[in-house]
Amino acid sequence: MVHKMCVGVGIVLLAWSVPLARPAAQEAVFRSSAERVTVAVVARDHNGRPLRGLSTHDFQVTDDGQAREILDFRNDLGPVSVALLVDSSGSMFIGDKLEQARQVMHFLLASMSEGTDEAALFAFDKVVWTAEPFTAKFDKIRSSFASVKPYGATSLYDAIAETAQKLSNHPGRRAVVVLTDGVDTSSELTPQQVSGIASSIDMPVYVVAVDTAAQEGGQLADLAQWSGGLFLGAATTVDASLAARQIVTELRHQYLLAFESSSKVGWHRIEVRSRQRATLQARSGYWVRGGQTP
Repeated sequence: MVHKMCVGVGIVLLAWSVPLARPAAQEAVFRSSAERVTVAVVARDHNGRPLRGLSTHDFQVTDDGQAREILDFRNDLGPVSVALLVDSSGSMFIGDKLEQARQVMHFLLASMSEGTDEAALFAFDKVVWTAEPFTAKFDKIRSSFASVKPYGATSLYDAIAETAQKLSNHPGRRAVVVLTDGVDTSSELTPQQVSGIASSIDMPVYVVAVDTAAQEGGQLADLAQWSGGLFLGAATTVDASLAARQIVTELRHQYLLAFESSSKVGWHRIEVRSRQRATLQARSGYWVRGGQTP
């Protein structure tokens, strides 16, 4: 599911609207204006394919409406780090949801470069647990999936926030990929708070719904978009293959931008625009909190 927003003639807005309820005070922050804010940008052409060959001059960045100079720019094809987060709550036992999640994982790993890229497998019900830590040997991930047994309540939003923070020290092209039926029964955090946490540390969240009842996305779709990721449906094998390939392709061709952060304490809304005709996606903002370490 791809969302497009156009601004002016030939310009497309990158950052999605920030939630009305601002994120909770739990996010990674910047101490001073000497820090840099990084933004991972996905650019697509009118057919939805990755748009390559853009340069610094093709992007414009604003911070709370103020133009920011792009101080660093990368468009190399670097390695990818993916945290697979599998829903192991009781609702995933119904039908073939867990098998659909396994198929998405299979296609995702097949689309990655073993030995260069890396992945980890996390599972959650009420709590998050590590099935397999980060590794470039994907057979370990595949084998560990067998340990995922559906049981218990669902703290989906809390699990996304915790997993995003686990991946925060991995530089470069990274994402949390959530395989779920979309049910949440016991989270303490709201979708808006979780999107703020993920957005503030530049962690795209790709939510892959393995149940037809969750295909519209709702709050999960908003969460994914605000973080710079996407909400995708994968109720069939074909959908699972397409979703997996789209995620890896987007991560592989991200543009990485950096600008100097504001010294003003609080939430800052980021908007990135393109001078080319492109559809873009990226995180919606970042936090500055006085006196705290990033």
